[in-house]
Amino acid sequence: MAKTDLTKSLLSRFDRLKGQRQNWETHWQEVADYMQPRKADVTKQRSRGDKRTELIFDSSPIQAVELLAASLHGMLTNPATPWFSLRFKDSQLDMEDEAKLWLESATEVMYTAFSRSNFQQEIFELYHDLITFGTAAMHVQEDNEDVLKFSTRHINEIFIAEDDKGRIDTVYRKFKLSARAAMQQFGEAVSTDIKSQIKKDPYNEVDILHAVYPRADFNPKLKDTENMPFESVYVEYKNANELSVSGFQEFPFVVPRYLKASHEVYGRSPAMTALPDVKMLNEMSKTTIKAAQKQVDPPLLVPDDGFLLPVRTVPGGLNFYRSGTRDRIEPLNIGANNPLGLNMEEQRRTAIRNVFYVDQLMLQQGPQMTATEVIQRNEEKMRLLGPVLGRLQSELLKPLIDRAFNILLRREQFPPAPDFLSGQDIEIEYVSPLAKAQKSTELSSITRAIEILGSLANVAPVFDYVNFDALTKHVAELVGMPQKLLKLQSQVNAEREEAAAAAEQQQQMAQMQQVAQAGGDIAPLAKALPEEAKALVNSQVE
Repeated sequence: MAKTDLTKSLLSRFDRLKGQRQNWETHWQEVADYMQPRKADVTKQRSRGDKRTELIFDSSPIQAVELLAASLHGMLTNPATPWFSLRFKDSQLDMEDEAKLWLESATEVMYTAFSRSNFQQEIFELYHDLITFGTAAMHVQEDNEDVLKFSTRHINEIFIAEDDKGRIDTVYRKFKLSARAAMQQFGEAVSTDIKSQIKKDPYNEVDILHAVYPRADFNPKLKDTENMPFESVYVEYKNANELSVSGFQEFPFVVPRYLKASHEVYGRSPAMTALPDVKMLNEMSKTTIKAAQKQVDPPLLVPDDGFLLPVRTVPGGLNFYRSGTRDRIEPLNIGANNPLGLNMEEQRRTAIRNVFYVDQLMLQQGPQMTATEVIQRNEEKMRLLGPVLGRLQSELLKPLIDRAFNILLRREQFPPAPDFLSGQDIEIEYVSPLAKAQKSTELSSITRAIEILGSLANVAPVFDYVNFDALTKHVAELVGMPQKLLKLQSQVNAEREEAAAAAEQQQQMAQMQQVAQAGGDIAPLAKALPEEAKALVNSQVE
C-alpha cells in the first residue's frame, strides 16, 4: 500500500523523537549493564537467554535496586493495605451516609479489579525501570476477561513528548511482532509483505509503530473511535502501511519519571547518580580478586638455569635441579594490601547504599524498637522520599487510577448510585504513607484533648463545646473504619427519637403511679370529710 498523509506525518514525527532520544540510549545501556542486566538490551543486540552479567564483579548495586523497588511498591501500591480512595469534588456530599456507602462500594470494586488483573507484577517491573532508567511506561487497557490489563513496556520501545504543562501526552512505541501475530491482530489490513512472510515463515518478526497522541479536532458528541480525545494509529514501520486508526477516551499510557530537569523530557534515576561509584566498585572488586589470587597463588622467582624441566606448581608437582646449587624457587612478594582494598570497596558500597536509601529502608539489627522509634523512622523515610513520592503521585498513581476508574465505569462495574449523586464529579484521593502518618498524629492529638477535657469536666461543662456526632465520624475515618460498620445518620436519629419517646412515656407512667399512690393514701380520710372535701379529694385522684 502507498503511504498516506497520516503515515508520512507519523513517521516524520517519530524520526524527530528518535533523534531526541539518542543521547539517552547509551546512558541507559551503561546503567542497565551494571544494575539491571536482564534489561541491558537498549543499544546492544542480545540473544534471548544469553548471560548478561559479564561486567559485574559485585552484586551490591543490583541488590540496592531491588530493595528500593520493593520499598516503593510497599509504600505506594501495597496490595495488603488500601492505597487510594474515592471522594466527591463537592465536600458536602462526603458527609452524606448514602454517598459514603456508594464511594466505599465503588472503591472495593476497583480494588477487586486490580487484584484480579496482572497489576501487581507489572507495577513491580515499572518500579525497576523507574529506578534504573529514570523513566518508565505502562499501558492500561481494557480486557474482556479480567476487565483491566496492564503492560509495562521496555524503555527501548518508548519515545515520548510533553504538552505545554510538562505532562506526557504523546507516546510512540516501536516494537516487534511476528507476522502471524500481526495477521491475527490486524487482519486483512496487513501488507502483502507480511502475507507472503506468513507463507514462508509465520514467526518472522516485523517492526510495528504504535502512536498515541492528542487528536487535533474531534466531535465529543460522537462516541465512535474517530471522535475521541486521543488518537491511536498502528503502522508497519518498514513500508508505512496503515494498519489501524482508533482512539481512547483517556491517555492509555502511564509514564512516570523519577526525577526530571526542567529542560529535559526523560527522567533521571538514582542508578544514574550511583553509576560512577558502581563502576569504580566493580573495578576495585576485580583488582581485589586478582590481588587475593596472587597472594594465594603467588608468582614465582625461578633461576634462569639449573632446572631440567619446566616449573610445576600443581599439587604434588616435582621440580628437578642440579644438586650443589643454591638456586631455588621462591615466591615473589608483590606487596598486596588486601585490607586496604576491602576498606575502599566498603566506602563505595556505603556511597551506593546512600543513593538508594538502603540504610534508611532496611530494619536495623539490634534490640526491638519502641513505637516512638518506629514513628520517627517512618517520618525519616517520608522526608527522604517525599519529593519522589509527590512526583509519582501526580505522574503515576493519579492517571493510573483515573484510567482504571473510567474503564470500570464504561463497563458498568460499579453499583447504581443514588439519584442525588447524578452528575457529581468524583476525585481520587491517594492514601499515602505520609497522609497516614499525619492522620495518626491527628488521632493522637484528639485523644489527648479528650483526656484533658475529661479531667476538667468535674469543674466545668466543657463537653458542651464538643460535637460528639462529628467527633465519632471523624475518628472512624482517621482509623480507617469501614463505613458499612457505622449506622446511617437517619437510623441514628430515628433510634434517638424512639428512645426519647420511650423515656417520656416511662416518665409519664411513673408520675401516674405516684399520683395513684398518693390518691390511695388520701381515700380513707375522705370518709370523715364533708361532701365538699370529698369532691376535692376525688378531683385530685383523677
